Amino acid sequence: MTDLAKPAGSPTAAIILAGGRATRLGGVDKPQLVVDGATLLDHAVRSVAWCDSIVVVGPAASVSADIGNADTGSAEIIWARETPAFGGPVAAIAAGLALVERDEVCIVAADTPRAEEAVALLRQHPLDDADGVCLADTAGRAQWLIGRYRTAALRAALGRMPNSGRDASIRSLVAGLRLELVTAGDLAADVDTWDDLERARARRASPTSPTDQEQT
Repeated sequence: MTDLAKPAGSPTAAIILAGGRATRLGGVDKPQLVVDGATLLDHAVRSVAWCDSIVVVGPAASVSADIGNADTGSAEIIWARETPAFGGPVAAIAAGLALVERDEVCIVAADTPRAEEAVALLRQHPLDDADGVCLADTAGRAQWLIGRYRTAALRAALGRMPNSGRDASIRSLVAGLRLELVTAGDLAADVDTWDDLERARARRASPTSPTDQEQT
């Protein structure tokens, strides 16, 4: 079980990205899809319960019903919405950062079934001289929406974005940042399709997955 204890004086806030249209899922409220007995949003919230504060960016209908089931420890939870609605992940990060008052921010996409394990792995890697650390899949592709970042570096990057990041790619936001990658296998796999959801449910139901074996 992931240890969610909050370190004393933790200077970290969290931003959970819970918006998006879920077009490949027929427009369902993706954060409320259930994997392993909990919603995807619950998994995301539990993954950052050690943070000082948690900003959930997304429609109120997506977040209000789930938080009571999540172990948030003593973290303060704040709701936010990107402008305009469905303006993309960079606009959502901008909305979240506007409410962050910590030196470091942990960003988690709310469609990550193994968020608890993914964030636990991130916490093992100090930032040192980097602007951030994020996970990479087995092919080495960076998964920027599961990462820890220096708040000042992210704010500076946002300041260089046109239109406050509206409809911008996350790649363009982090292009100038010094990032460390941590290979994480399928820990950062997200749910974009019904097949993804079925794979996630099957994986969580299995006592041991190939990635679990690699991480031990």
